[in-house]
Amino acid sequence: MTAASSPASSPEPASVPAATGTVTTSVPARLDRLPWSRWHWMIVIGLGTVWILDGLEVTIVGNVAGRLAEEGSGLEITSAQVTGLAAALYVAGACSGALFFGWLTDRYGRKKLFMATLAVYLAATALTALSFESWWFFLFRFLTGFGIGGEYAAINSAIDELIPSLYRGRVDLIINGSYWLGAVGGALLSIVMLDTAIFPKDLGWRLSFALGVVLGLVILLVRRHVPESPRWQFIHGRGEDAERLLTDVEREVEREKGEKLPPPAGEITIHQRKSIGFGLIAKTVFARYPRRAVLGLSLFIGQAFLYNAITFGFGAILTTFFDVPPGRTGYYFAVIAAGNFIGPLLLGKLFDTVGRRIMISSTYLLSGVLLFGTAWLFDRGSLSAATLTACWCVVLFFASAGASSAYLTVSEVFPMETRAMAIAFFYALGTAAGGISGPLIFADLTESGVVRDTVLAFQIGAGLMCAAGLVAAFLAVKAERRSLEDIARPLSEAASAAASEVPTAGGKGTPGANAASA
Repeated sequence: MTAASSPASSPEPASVPAATGTVTTSVPARLDRLPWSRWHWMIVIGLGTVWILDGLEVTIVGNVAGRLAEEGSGLEITSAQVTGLAAALYVAGACSGALFFGWLTDRYGRKKLFMATLAVYLAATALTALSFESWWFFLFRFLTGFGIGGEYAAINSAIDELIPSLYRGRVDLIINGSYWLGAVGGALLSIVMLDTAIFPKDLGWRLSFALGVVLGLVILLVRRHVPESPRWQFIHGRGEDAERLLTDVEREVEREKGEKLPPPAGEITIHQRKSIGFGLIAKTVFARYPRRAVLGLSLFIGQAFLYNAITFGFGAILTTFFDVPPGRTGYYFAVIAAGNFIGPLLLGKLFDTVGRRIMISSTYLLSGVLLFGTAWLFDRGSLSAATLTACWCVVLFFASAGASSAYLTVSEVFPMETRAMAIAFFYALGTAAGGISGPLIFADLTESGVVRDTVLAFQIGAGLMCAAGLVAAFLAVKAERRSLEDIARPLSEAASAAASEVPTAGGKGTPGANAASA
């Protein structure tokens, strides 16, 4: 494909259909040249705020584990079952939901699915609040995860395709990092909800889940106004819809800024198609971009194990080794959750300026090394509840930016037609490795009451994080400030669509396509 300049006098039509079903479009260039505007804030609020709910949900469960295990809670369940089995089921549901809804997202569009996944999430959360038996609690923890897994695929796809390339890195990191704003709220909320002077034992934890449902309904109302991705539309035979949407957005932005937009940088010609088969997706990810596949898996597995090493055993560590009452762990968790959000907030811009490779590798390596140091101090008995929390806060300041960059990476380094499935696949496989086995392993290690066991949990997470950082140092893609179509050419691009169907011998790439190591 040879990019052609577009006329400067007026916005270029989004697509010019040909008799063969081939269209030429400047939609990607038009989206990337937009300055930051109220329209982009609407996207961020409508899509990004659901991570706040996810953080609220997971944190509440972790902090109410001790209360649920007490007599009179309304459930016959142990703390280990909440932090171990229920957590593993939540992650298993998230992995399953990511794959299921990821496939639907690439096939039927981003908007339909990010509405559907939020509805699933809200219904399952509401039913969790009504739990009367442990099996009911376990079932709806799985279904809550099923909905949130779909959110990861649908929302990260939409965000990366709607946000200009100049801001994509920092916006993606901050949105994924906003999970920890919810975690702060969940930690503080659990303090109130677990106070038996305010709420009975069998009511407070139920109201915590119910509040999440109320907040989710508000987000659902805002999300109705978030549009479909024009990038998805022009590839799936809806070029006229993409044209109308983008023309309206450009007029709105020009009125807001008081000046005309510059002409788009170029065009791309693609063959429209309704859907992409699993076979072509697999060939694209593993044969055309094998190094990027290794990178994605490494980043997801590393961050999943590090976070499981700390967060799933957080309350148990504080209560077991430092005699912190279950009702007080929320204060400590609020501190490390704040560190988690501040990391992407302060470091996010550097992923667009300093660059992906340096920032991804350094945040992974720093967090891993710092967790090794924390494990050493813990083993020596040199830490108190407060100083251990401070150490965790510093570790997670860097780890949170790194973990968010894993989602950014897999959502921008593969072709558009496979984006949601790529996010879903790497999230599911990496999270299954660390997120299902992690809680089961770490719940036993952190609740054993043996210092060496908890040290081992820290070391496992730190080691895998460092390994992922080394992989990123060699394989991370220089994607900063580049168009998504430049980072990975669309499979439907006219110049290479035929070649992209069958990778060349050895899986080194296809004619007209970027090299896997670009």
